[in-house]
This record gives sequence, structure tokens and C-alpha cells, in this order.
Amino acid sequence: MTSINTQNQPIEVEDIEYLRHGDAPLLARVFKPRGTGPFPGLVQLHGGAWCLMDRTRDNPLNEALAHSGVVVAAIDFRMPPQASYPASMQDINYAIRWLKMRASELGTRPDMVGVAGTSSGGHQAMLTAMRPRDPRYSAIPSPAGARGVDATVKFVAMCWPVIDPLSRYRYAQRLKAGGKPYPEFVDNVLPLHDAYWKTEDAMAEGNPLQALERGEKVELPTALYLQGENDIVHPRADLERFVADYRKAGGKIELELIEGASEAFISRDPSSPQSRRAIAKIIEFVHRMAQ
Repeated sequence: MTSINTQNQPIEVEDIEYLRHGDAPLLARVFKPRGTGPFPGLVQLHGGAWCLMDRTRDNPLNEALAHSGVVVAAIDFRMPPQASYPASMQDINYAIRWLKMRASELGTRPDMVGVAGTSSGGHQAMLTAMRPRDPRYSAIPSPAGARGVDATVKFVAMCWPVIDPLSRYRYAQRLKAGGKPYPEFVDNVLPLHDAYWKTEDAMAEGNPLQALERGEKVELPTALYLQGENDIVHPRADLERFVADYRKAGGKIELELIEGASEAFISRDPSSPQSRRAIAKIIEFVHRMAQ
């Protein structure tokens, strides 16, 4: 366990095994403020087009949240080539239940737990929040003595999510079909979409935006949607459709567009003015929603 002291809330950081598949442990990096709490609780999901990165990807954001007085569990989950959709969703659903089960020990409460994510992690955060009781996602049983604990969340914070995986896939395909020069991300994300989703039908099914447009009966926790105004990796049209559809379905969603910022700006430079503004907004939102 590492103790970190700053002028803000002192925190402790520890890697904890929250789940095991065979001989392969899955770890949560838990950022815990010192003190009695109860603090807001957050399961945080890294990006990487569903296939790359790990729980350390968003350390600067998670540390800032913890120093403000939030318990953050940044998790690893199964990814290709180990497993494709919906395996990660099962791990995420379990992780939310795990945090709720250990809430008192970690200094939070089950009714103060939310979920957050960046890019593909933002997609997974919204999808798990909308479908907390989906039998495919909740397939991993809770430990004995934890009956009645589900994966519902109080709130969702999304940073530049891939809110419609199929739309983003076809957008990248169109850019590639137009010939070079096209943005570098195109050649990066297309094979990763294929590795995780396998089919376009799966991209349409595991899709928060299209779930709303299909009229699915889903949970609609209050959400924050944060994205850079200059982001070309996460189509703006998908953002606008999702925000409108979420509100039409009766959900509350706050949209925060960061001027002068492009994709993954917090991850690239967490000390930039844009990143500081975005992190402050996330912190304010989490504390307000957990009340």
C-alpha cells in the first residue's frame, strides 16, 4: 500500500484482486481517501478501444478524484485475445457489485456508487448502467452472503465515449475508403473493433445509442457526457443524438464540451488548462450526484 500526501485529501492506493478467472486474477487499483467517510464510490473503466491499456491508464484523473474525497476502483477486465464481448461487461457488472459489497470497508456506501469511463470505457460505463440486470452481464454470481446486491449505479460520468460502436466503425471505414491521407486513428481502431465485437450485429446490440432508439427498457441514471470540441475520433453527431435521445427517454444528462480539446486530452496532458477544467467538472459532478 502506498500513502500519498498532498495539500488535498491524503489518500492510499492499493491493488486488490476483485475477481479471478481460473488462474488469472483481475485487479482493481483502489484509491482511498483517508478518513471515515462515507465518500462517493466510483468504478472507473479505462479506454483503449476495448482491447488495450489497463487500470493504470487514467491514474492522474483517479488520483485527483481520490484527493477530492472519492473512493475510486479502477479495474482491469478481460479483453481480446483472452475474451471478446460480452466478457468485459460481466467483469464490470461484478466489479460494481464487489465495490458495493465492500463499501463499508472502503469508506463508501452502496447508494453512493457510480461508474465512469474514458472512450471505450465510457461506452462500457453507460452500457452497464443502462443494463445492470442483463442476465448476460450479471452472469458471474456474487459471493455467498451478498444476495440482493445488484449493479445499479447512482450516476455515470463518460469522457469521450464510443457511444455508438457501429456508427464509429462505419465512420472509420468511410475515412479509409476515401484514401490517404486519413487520420491515424482509423488504422488503429478498425482491427480493435473487429477483435472485441466480432460482428456488426454485436456492435448494434451492445450499443447505448441504438438501445434508446430501439425503445429498450433501460435504467437512466443521471449522466455526465464530457468531450473535447475538436475530437475527431468520437463522432459529434453520435454525441448529439445520444444526448437528445437520453433526455427524450426521461434521463437527465449534462453535456460538457471542452473548447480547444481533442480526443483523450486528459490522458495525454492532465495538467493542461482543458484537462484541469474537465477534471474539476467530473469531481463536482461526482460529489453532487452522490449526495
